[in-house]
Amino acid sequence: MSEGILLPPVARGVLLSDSERLARLEEARPQILATTMGEEDAVAIQATLACLLWEVFAQANWCGFYRRVSETMLAVGPYQGTMGCLRIDLSRGVCGACARQGEVKLVADVHAFPGHIACDDRTRSELAVPVLANGRVMAVLDLDSPHVDGFSRAEALALVVLVGEAFSSGVSW
Repeated sequence: MSEGILLPPVARGVLLSDSERLARLEEARPQILATTMGEEDAVAIQATLACLLWEVFAQANWCGFYRRVSETMLAVGPYQGTMGCLRIDLSRGVCGACARQGEVKLVADVHAFPGHIACDDRTRSELAVPVLANGRVMAVLDLDSPHVDGFSRAEALALVVLVGEAFSSGVSW
């Protein structure tokens, strides 16, 4: 467990119940927001969120960001976990769909998602949250899990709010 966040330790890879996972996120939320408050550099915020959310989501085998680097391309940003894809075309994968449509993508089983990109063959579920600035997707927060149904709709909604607050104002992209 990192000293950067104060949560009860949970072994990496454990899939807690929905309510336990949401409780961990709610407990960590004030700490996360206090850490990112006033920061204006998008990469610094992404690195901090990737680190702290990695501690929250024990079921994740990847937690990080893909940054929008052109109209049609995402590039890997700060992350924790196994090797990420270096580039993702917006026409492909869960993160591409998230960035293209500007919507949360919650995929219970990635093997059933057309065009899924397998950066890690152990991944079974994925949650992608768009990071918006002035109505434009600037990045995607991506979480992968080796568990089917590794993430819930409630976690997705909580992350939308958290990401919106962390990147709220004055962030330089």
